[in-house]
Amino acid sequence: MIRSEIKKLIDQAIAKAQKNKKLPDFEMPEILIEHPENKEFGDYSSNIAMVLAKSAKKNPMEIAEIIAKNISDLEAQAAQPGFTNFKLKPELLREKVAEIIKLKDKYGQLDDKKKKISVEFISANPTGQLHIGHARGAFFGDALVKVLKKAGYDTVSEYYINDAQDSAQIKTFGQTALGKGETYLTDYVKQKIEENKKDIEKCKTDGETGSLLAQVIQKDIQEFIEKKLKIKFDNWFSEQKELYDKNQLKDIYKELQKKDLVYEKDGAQWLKTTKLGDKQDWVIVRESGEYTYLLPDIAYHKKRFDKKYDKIINIWGADHQGHVGKIKAAAKILDYKGELEFLITQVVRLKGEKMSKREGKTLTLQWLIDEVGLDAVRFFYLLKSLDSQMEFDLDLAKQQSQKNPVYYVQYAYARICSIFRKADIKPETKHLEKLKEKAELDLIRQLLRLPEIIEDTAQDYQAQHLAYYAMGLAISFHKFYDSCQVLGEDKDLSSARLALAKAAQIVLKNVLDVIGVNAPEKM
Repeated sequence: MIRSEIKKLIDQAIAKAQKNKKLPDFEMPEILIEHPENKEFGDYSSNIAMVLAKSAKKNPMEIAEIIAKNISDLEAQAAQPGFTNFKLKPELLREKVAEIIKLKDKYGQLDDKKKKISVEFISANPTGQLHIGHARGAFFGDALVKVLKKAGYDTVSEYYINDAQDSAQIKTFGQTALGKGETYLTDYVKQKIEENKKDIEKCKTDGETGSLLAQVIQKDIQEFIEKKLKIKFDNWFSEQKELYDKNQLKDIYKELQKKDLVYEKDGAQWLKTTKLGDKQDWVIVRESGEYTYLLPDIAYHKKRFDKKYDKIINIWGADHQGHVGKIKAAAKILDYKGELEFLITQVVRLKGEKMSKREGKTLTLQWLIDEVGLDAVRFFYLLKSLDSQMEFDLDLAKQQSQKNPVYYVQYAYARICSIFRKADIKPETKHLEKLKEKAELDLIRQLLRLPEIIEDTAQDYQAQHLAYYAMGLAISFHKFYDSCQVLGEDKDLSSARLALAKAAQIVLKNVLDVIGVNAPEKM
């Protein structure tokens, strides 16, 4: 990765300057590399000289000039007020084209970090179909897992099934199904009740009824996620089977008692989460003896803690924001040594529509996919940062034009495939020196950014950068195609441009694979 190479060059340049007494010894800070907004300043830039000014007791410009003079592999230049700018030489760019073609689908794969990460997402209640709100966590979570794996992390994806028969939620669902509750039922749930009427009549309790329906619905949800959404989970974690049936709740309750963190108040059992930084204490066992949802959540996280994950990531809906402090407190109680992170999805609306569960009028994810297709749904959801509210533009998603971002990106891939179908020669890397045009070199520069996007997204979880990178890559390819005739009379030049098109095809396919969007050969 070019960015990593530049960091090493800067580090070596500073070490060389220190050895020659041009710079004093100091503790080396982290070297940050960015892309200048103004392309006249180069391809990459670092402010390391300004960071070092105080330690080195020198003017930033002087330090930047010292660094630039000690770098020979790249065009390095000092710029006010103390930046060190780098330009990639054309011969280096051409070498990277051959490297991409050699690596194929492994391009963008980073070194093994030897760290274990657990990512839990979607985990919708098995009381109805997935709606358009669930899609945010679904597609973001799937993309994040793929990014983390490509970044070299040992990553496990999990879906937590809220299916405990004795839980208040399942009992309430059973009451509603039997006509005892006030909650509105969707047409889908009504249909499931009718289809399973005979089995429901055999149920003796509300919990049994709710559990029966939940199992039926969960089966549909799992099939929908795997076959329709194309999301594969490593683990489907059943609350009933893994926690209730194995007495894990009693065990965790006793453990909390031993730590003197449980007390009785108003007939209920409370957990002293304020002792560990939460804003208030919370009930874990109701006056009726029923467990609240907090105790199973703690027991579930303990299982993940015990697996010694270096990092645990939970992707939750906005309605779970208040639950974050409780689980953070639980992590302290259970002495979890790794990182625990919570990513909260914000509200999604359909342009001109409002999502509502009243009177069975839910905007289901199945409906949305049927309207515009899975590729458009995935891409549009990933265009927005997870922590910002989103409005899905249905009309734009349906358009088959350059205004539709997913169509524009897929058309770039299809265009590349069309070139190869017409070509009567093969792409060759032995004539890459013929790539000299601005559009050619700019396309290569864009290709080189994929590993950086993977690395950054694995750190900051801003998955929207993947979609925007795909769009930027498509723009660069279309510009190259429009300004450079790929198949011409000069066979050597055509072969080199075909090699560049092949590299673009590989990189575009790799990023679309991470996003989970198809790369069509024809459109």
